[in-house]
Amino acid sequence: MSRPRWLVVGGGIGGLSTALALARTGQQVHLLERAGAFREIGAGLQIGANATRVMHRLGILDAVEEVAVHPERGIMMDAVDGTVLTALTLGLPYRDRYGYPYLVMHRSDLLDILLAACRNCDLISLENGKHVVAVASGSSGGTVTCADGSSYVADVIVGADGIRSTVRQLIDDSEPIASGYVAYRGTMPVTEVAHINPGDVAIWIGPDMHLVQYPVRRGELYNQVAVFHSYRWERGEQDWGTPEELDERFAVACDPVREAVALVGRDQRSPIFERDPLPTWRHGRAVLIGDAAHPMLQYLGQGACQAMEDALALAERAAAAGSTAVDKALLGFEEARLPRTTRCQLTARPWGRLWHTTDPLLSGLRNRVMRLRAQDDYSDVDWLYAEQPI
Repeated sequence: MSRPRWLVVGGGIGGLSTALALARTGQQVHLLERAGAFREIGAGLQIGANATRVMHRLGILDAVEEVAVHPERGIMMDAVDGTVLTALTLGLPYRDRYGYPYLVMHRSDLLDILLAACRNCDLISLENGKHVVAVASGSSGGTVTCADGSSYVADVIVGADGIRSTVRQLIDDSEPIASGYVAYRGTMPVTEVAHINPGDVAIWIGPDMHLVQYPVRRGELYNQVAVFHSYRWERGEQDWGTPEELDERFAVACDPVREAVALVGRDQRSPIFERDPLPTWRHGRAVLIGDAAHPMLQYLGQGACQAMEDALALAERAAAAGSTAVDKALLGFEEARLPRTTRCQLTARPWGRLWHTTDPLLSGLRNRVMRLRAQDDYSDVDWLYAEQPI
């Protein structure tokens, strides 16, 4: 194989978006995916205007809108007493303000669209079954070695290989941080779920737990994610985050929440991890993007969105710098992106704590403040959804 200019490690949403973005600027890209087939873990995905803006520039937004759902509101409710706390209008006023829609969709639908676009591009080559176990990077390029003994050399290596990234070990060899929270998630036909409003993204928040619900796949399926803090994990027990503990935590919830949680599958237990922000994502000619660079808690709905922003920013910096200024492009990418993703990481933490507080005084104040805000007040989220200067 001839030496590619860009070698992307990881074939998830971030990796495929990066390959597509680079190729659209005329760059040759080879991508390695560990699994034998391209697939996404999880079910639903919330996509703010900051990511649909990227999709438009990658040429995939029309295909995405064919299978996604356009919610009218994001509505937050008290999981214990069932009352509405606040809402955010996500329909036309949102689109008018930010120029692009807010969508919800199945993760695998987005992956399939990205994969088809990459396969239709002559500048992108894809290879499965390549488990990268070692990475070396210097001033003129990098090398990756796979478990099967094969190795690859490229001008630049992009680590898009997730929270347990092998490429990240060039910069940071620490372990991901366990949050003590566990998610159970799944989709089912909308006809099997009671108490739904197909026009809403519903978030029920309560002491040490929350439930998220919204339709996906043209409104045919309903995505549900039940998240809770494990007291067994706090006590250091080996068997923690079990289905029994899930039911224990949601026992205090109102009827609609308990009925919904009872329908959530018990076979997809997902402990939630994160990492502290890094001071740099670069090592020689290797650079990190997405969860390899900045894994964040889920409370802003920005994991995949920020990975797609990374992809476009990296490609635009590479195109602007030209073929002889790779190092300048990587530095410019990091300078443009690191402050924003760090803000997302650090904002998500207290936001999650506020959702899950067990302090009755704090929850009472939280609820009072939330009920005072208008549904079309975007002042707290402009920094997230408005277009950012490159």
